[in-house]
Amino acid sequence: MPSPQVFALLCLLAAAPAWTQAREDSFSVYADHPRILLGSRRLRLLTRERQRQSLRWEQFESLIAGKAVMPEPGFAYALFYRVSGNQEVGRQAVAWALGSASDLRQLAIVYDWCQPLLDAAQARALAGKLARGIEQLSAQSAVSAVRDRTFAAVALAGENENPQLSSRVLAQVVREWWEGRTVPALKQGRRPLPRDETYALFELLHVIRDNLNLELREAAPRFFKDLPIFLLLSYYPASYPAAENEYRIPASGTPGEPDLRRAALSRAAELSIVAYDVNSPESQVLQGWLMHDRFLMRGTFGIPYEFLWANPYQPGLSYFHVPLVYHDEQFGRLLVRSSWDDDATWLGYFDGRLQMFRDGRPSVLDLETAASPIALPDALVVFGKAARRFRATLKGDDEEVFVIGLKPRSIYEVEVDHEELREERTDPGGILALDLPRHIEVGVRLREAKKGSAPGESSSASQ
Repeated sequence: MPSPQVFALLCLLAAAPAWTQAREDSFSVYADHPRILLGSRRLRLLTRERQRQSLRWEQFESLIAGKAVMPEPGFAYALFYRVSGNQEVGRQAVAWALGSASDLRQLAIVYDWCQPLLDAAQARALAGKLARGIEQLSAQSAVSAVRDRTFAAVALAGENENPQLSSRVLAQVVREWWEGRTVPALKQGRRPLPRDETYALFELLHVIRDNLNLELREAAPRFFKDLPIFLLLSYYPASYPAAENEYRIPASGTPGEPDLRRAALSRAAELSIVAYDVNSPESQVLQGWLMHDRFLMRGTFGIPYEFLWANPYQPGLSYFHVPLVYHDEQFGRLLVRSSWDDDATWLGYFDGRLQMFRDGRPSVLDLETAASPIALPDALVVFGKAARRFRATLKGDDEEVFVIGLKPRSIYEVEVDHEELREERTDPGGILALDLPRHIEVGVRLREAKKGSAPGESSSASQ
């Protein structure tokens, strides 16, 4: 007779196939169409918006009725059909999808939202395009590519042609891409998810939660709690007056002419964040930022997103109460504004680049150049050669001091007048936040600690 330990191991091995099958079953989708983004609650809200002839619906309807060229026809026509019941517009979405279209996200949306309009042959043809699209994007790990595969997998769930495809793709997205690679990178501060992929990320989060009842944010709570505030402070202060509406312009690593499509997706991302979690204080602040009619997207690209996600009946909090300084110690980013006014001065340090927005235009600053510290009402920022030795007078109790452009994740000896020598570590971006005396001028000196020194063990004190 085997020992108790061997017997337990044999039982575990015998149970393994059933356990694996149970895990696979947890990635099965059983809901009726539509499954992608249009849950019953959101569909009721959008239907009420149509019945009330809201500003957003009227703008959307006028563009469709006027035969305006929609940059994302599958998404726009299918959304209009699903809310209005207009089959003619729905068939335009189907015709687009069955033609030469290759955008997997929109193909999945049309297949999911326009099911009542598809005959058997059309359904098979479109399902085949979705399956091939999943295979073509299988090696890509960008958020948007993963989102596209997720949409297609959810849309195809329950198809008899390849019954295991949907659960296999969804399991890979959750287990391997999210839990196996993305979350560890977030927790270790190795790389943040790109700002421009925020909308794709939240489309993915919505679909996974709606269909699998999984809350992916729980694996990285700090990242998601800070995200709305980071987004708010990562805009240049001045808005951009386009023909259809004003845009807030998100900061770019290489400033140039405003990218209005990027700005529209940035706003769409924030609208989808509020829709995902309406009760968090950070979302309520974001809602207060979003609900200004002059920024309502009225153009052919933005209006479907605006109509899909905006909820003008949701209360918001004033963003004027948000601190003007955001230091992201997890990823090494710094964002500072002088005020929340449109003519404010803004400073941003991310991806190893330092920018300043002043007098209506952004400029890139050279981190290696000796320069005077940049003083904003709530922050003093020191960089270049001046970072090694400088003088500072903090006049306000909330004012903070940041030294940027140092070696990332390194220990520095900090010597402040009238204080003991101490050692502090920079964050992943090479930023050092200093706590200095208030209301008096002090001198500050920095030098990199010798290798092998740990915080609290001064290399100079040991000599």
